[in-house]
This record gives sequence, structure tokens and C-alpha cells, in this order.
Amino acid sequence: MSGGELLLGIDIGTASSKAVLVSPDGEVVAWATRLHELSLPWPGWAEHDALGVWWTDILGLCAELLAEGNGQRVAGICVSGIGPCLLAADADGAPLRPAILYGIDTRATAEIAELEERLGADEILARGGSPLTSQAVGPKLLWLARNEPEVWKRTAMLLMASSFAVHRLTGEYVLDRHSASQCDPLYDAAANVWIDEWAEEVAPGLTLPRLLWPAEIAGEVSPAAAAAIGVPPGTPVVAGTVDAWAEATSVGVEAPGDAMLMYGSTMFMVEVLSGLHRHPKLWSTAGVRPGTHTLAAGMATSGSLTGWLRDLAGKPPWEDLLAEAGAVAPGAEGLLALPYFAGERTPVFDPDARGLICGLTLSHGRGHVYRALLEATAYGVRHNFEVMREVGGGSRRLVAVGGGTTGGLWTQIVSNVTGQTQEIPTQAIGASYGDARFAAEAVGLIGSDVSWGNPIAGVVEPEPERSELYDRLYGLYRDAYPATAEIAHELAGIQRDVVAQPEPSPNA
Repeated sequence: MSGGELLLGIDIGTASSKAVLVSPDGEVVAWATRLHELSLPWPGWAEHDALGVWWTDILGLCAELLAEGNGQRVAGICVSGIGPCLLAADADGAPLRPAILYGIDTRATAEIAELEERLGADEILARGGSPLTSQAVGPKLLWLARNEPEVWKRTAMLLMASSFAVHRLTGEYVLDRHSASQCDPLYDAAANVWIDEWAEEVAPGLTLPRLLWPAEIAGEVSPAAAAAIGVPPGTPVVAGTVDAWAEATSVGVEAPGDAMLMYGSTMFMVEVLSGLHRHPKLWSTAGVRPGTHTLAAGMATSGSLTGWLRDLAGKPPWEDLLAEAGAVAPGAEGLLALPYFAGERTPVFDPDARGLICGLTLSHGRGHVYRALLEATAYGVRHNFEVMREVGGGSRRLVAVGGGTTGGLWTQIVSNVTGQTQEIPTQAIGASYGDARFAAEAVGLIGSDVSWGNPIAGVVEPEPERSELYDRLYGLYRDAYPATAEIAHELAGIQRDVVAQPEPSPNA
């Protein structure tokens, strides 16, 4: 097939980047993946090299995919990425230091407390929709100004993964409104505009990007970028957004009452609402469509826990570990875990929370521990869902996505613990597929109301006979954190004390 039009979607993730070429009717023509490293230079820090990771991945993915395009024209490009992030760039868009990542980077705790004191925690929640947490960009801007003043003096742009890509491709300095709504306390969630007076308070002198919706055209590929990635100059580039919201779009989670549960190295939940609902233990953000809002929740660890255990066990095949965990009865024969191995995000919001495995005996093996860790993530999901219901959420439809949906054990545990049915879609490429859809809409090849036909491949139903046991264990899970939090905080302090001070940024 040649001479047709294709949409190019690219997603920059925490541990890998993915790209897809899609026809206007939603057919996947080709896709590719590139792995990359996450930099953890200091406890509580998480960074990416924007040029060495983000741009290098874009170049490599484009080279690989466009060779498979069979002469078809790329009608539009859209890039999503991890977020919210803080990439400080100079007036030319050149990165000044590694990008400071989303809520897994907890360096700005002092700045969070300071901004809450200066601006008022209740006022921040009322105007921004979300409390200040490690997820917020504003405190990280303040941290940068305080701790790397030479970088701050040269900072002229606030970029994220998606907007960095847009700038490299087009020269435009933009940010989509959803990503901007995670730049607390800089954004008014109800009016969908920057809060100028708070922006000047937090980041004086910094010009904030022009705001767009994710499916709006940001600019056109420049001649220099066209030569680098292999598409014609003038190809439209769409604003894009944060990866989780692009992935929600990829599986049709767009109407109020729809929710997505993402199984990955972290667990993430997005529910679409018709109005703005605020809760101090959740994130409330602009949706990807005008007139919509979302509630979001995210755990700091989930799939990364099983990776940790596999490494400790000598890296046996995943199939062996799953088989061993599947052979263990629900409840892991009396094991209970707290999944807070990297602190916790919603609804605990405690970067100094720590992991716990309680009830160990000499009769427990790695299969028991593996199952207990899966169950712990399910308890965390239930905790988040309960808080979402408190504020007016409570999805009528739950779609499960991500690598953790394969195999069946993890998804069944989550349905049993939460009591919720989960739909598993056919197309699970992820956020890059949603990016391609945004591009198709932006260039007028489809309407925003057109379904790309991503049918449900399977449904996971709760097993009622498991509910009594899991209700009991969930109660113990909820008791375990407050009972051990003081000890965990002391241990977190000791962990910081025994690690050497970080090297200063090479560009500081």
C-alpha cells in the first residue's frame, strides 16, 4: 500500500518510548519501542536527559518507523510523555539540566510547605483543584531557583516531554491545558488559564507557554527538524499531553463516568468527569477535551515491586514467578504488604512512607511474597477508588491497560479486592495510539466523536467468594500504615543520612 496518509504517534515513558504509525481508520501499520534509563542520582530524585533520552528516542523511532511506511505521507505528528515534568531550557529551547520528573521525584518537600504557608493550602486547592504534592511543578521551580541559581538565571522556558518535542520540531513554545493544570499552583483549573500573580510569586520573570488543547495544532515541522526525522517540512505537529491521558484516549475513556486503570511500574487511575471536583488526597485536572475534567490518582510503585523481588530472587523467568504466585491461595497464607517502597502518592501523600511485609514465617516462599505484593497494589487501588467516590467519582466503566494486564492473575486480584469489573481492550499499544488519534482529529481526518474501533477483548469479573477474606485483609492494610508510619519516617531519615550528598548538576 502506498500513497495514503498516516498519523505518527510517539510516547516518551519512564523506562521506554514507543511510536506507532496509524491509518485514518485506526489500523496500526507499524510500531516500535526503545528502552532507556531512568536516572536516580540521589534519594528522592528522578531525572531524564532530554537530549540523550527524549530526543534520541524520537530520532531513533522515526528512523525505524518511517522506513516501514511504504511511501505513505505522514499527515500529522503528536507526542505525549511522562508528566508533569520540569525541563528548564534557555531562550533557544536548549536544556540547561536534566529534566526533573513527575511525582516520583520528591526533592521539593520544603518548597511545598513554604508555598502552602505563603499562598494558603485551601486557596491552592480551591483555585488549582489539587493540593501541592511531589507531583506539582510549582514547588520544583522554586527548588531550582533556590538550589541551582546559575541554571535559574538562564531559564527562559518551562518544558515537559511533549512540549519539548513540539519545540524541537516546530520552534513553538506551547503547553497543553491538561499538562498545565498539573503545574500547581500556577494554573486556574476552573478558568483554564495561568494564574499570573501566583506564577510571578513562584517563578518570577519566567514567561509561561501558550496554552492549547491536546488535539490542537501547535505548529509545523521546521526544515531542520524535517531533515532530522525524515518527514516533509510543514507537517502539522499537535500539542499532545501527559502519557496517561493520551492512553485513556487510546482506549475510549473520554465520557464522564469512564475510568482507566493503568498497570505498569506504577499504578495510575484517571476518571473523566463533567465538572471540577476537588479533594485534598487526589489530583483534579483539566481533561483533554474542552469542558471536561478528570480525577486522577497514582501509586508510587506497583509493577516495580515485582521487578524488585525478581532481581532479589536471581531473575528467574516471569512465568515461573507468576505460576508460583498463582499456586498460592488468596491472602498469601497470612502475608500482608504495604507497597510504599518509594514513598506513596495518592491518597497517602507521604514521600517518607516505606514498604512493609508483615506476617513472614519460615514456611513462606517467594511465590507467597510475590502474591502479597500483587495484593498490596490491589489494596492501594481500592483505597484510591474509595476516596474518588467520596468526591463524586465512582466510575460506571473501568478499562484496564498496560503490561500488567497480561497473564490474568494481577487483574483478577484487583477485581476481587475492589469488587469492580474491568474491561481489557484489544489494542494495547498505549499512549502513542492515543497520540495518533489526536493527530488525526487535529488535521481533520476524523472527528472527535469518531470511534477507532478498539473493541473489548476480555472482561475480568470479581469472584464474590473472595470478598470476605479480602475485606478483612484490606482493613488490616488500612491499619498498617498509621501503625508503622512513625517508624517508617525514622528509617527514611536514616536512609538519607547514610547516602553521600549529591553531586551538583554539571550545568549548575
